[in-house]
Amino acid sequence: MKFLITGGAGFIGCNLARFILEKGHKVVILDDFSTGKRENLTEIFDRITLIEGDIRCRKTLDKSIQGVFAVFHQAALASVPGSVADPVAAHDVNVNGTLNILEAARSAGIKRIVFAASSASYGNNPATPKLETIMPVSISPYAANKTACESYMQAYAAAYKMETVCLRYFNVFGPRQDPLGAYAAVIPAFVTNLLKGQRPQVFGDGEQTRDFCYIENICHANWLAANAPAERCNGLPINIACGEAVSLNQILGKLKSLMKSDIDADYLPARVGDIKHSLADVASAKEMIGYTPLVYFDEGLERAIHWYTENTL
Repeated sequence: MKFLITGGAGFIGCNLARFILEKGHKVVILDDFSTGKRENLTEIFDRITLIEGDIRCRKTLDKSIQGVFAVFHQAALASVPGSVADPVAAHDVNVNGTLNILEAARSAGIKRIVFAASSASYGNNPATPKLETIMPVSISPYAANKTACESYMQAYAAAYKMETVCLRYFNVFGPRQDPLGAYAAVIPAFVTNLLKGQRPQVFGDGEQTRDFCYIENICHANWLAANAPAERCNGLPINIACGEAVSLNQILGKLKSLMKSDIDADYLPARVGDIKHSLADVASAKEMIGYTPLVYFDEGLERAIHWYTENTL
């Protein structure tokens, strides 16, 4: 089978591409390299079909989507602070781009779309763990974008009988996640800082908690969603995480122990749009697509440290 991955040169997309290739299937990657990196595809370049272009361009989408079994829609401007800084650009890529993909798929007769939704949709709702039935409370433009896209996935499932799945990723980490960007995720940033003998930066008091999910779990969930029974593909959100809450201070403690470092962090003011606590209930994921985590946090952290140690210095 052949699969299209939008944003396939990004952190999640390039790992997903490898996951699918290892299963013996064909992969088409569509990426405009605005945030994705060519080096993420170096060793698989001769095994994929790469189309450089923007998801907002219908002509490019029509070319990319021909003959695929399913679309893994990963492309996005995936940053809460970035969306706060430029909400118009975030909406254009994240919402208009997603609608464009739905229309291209509908025109081409492609039914199955697996969408990268986000736990950001829960906002600061105090309920814990987060259940998919909780009302979304957007506290950033990025969260609003992702919630709007979920609604479109549900609408296309209802109106056009398309098979859509919205996977609400919690905090994903692992190999090839950029540690150097302006809005770098905490684990690659912390690991890289410690490797370089630099003080990690923590926004807030460090007691905020997240349900960190190793990248292999995300790839596994996408694959399950692409092969789930059609009647379960109705666009309703499904949490993808591990069901474990870990604070940033706990991560720093684990890293310092594993990496034998005595470097302390610098604590800075909390960022606008960041949530305090995030923990997933993953029962629906098991029921709907058969998902259970393959790699839990401690093992994933050790794998991530090993990868960054081998590829950073």
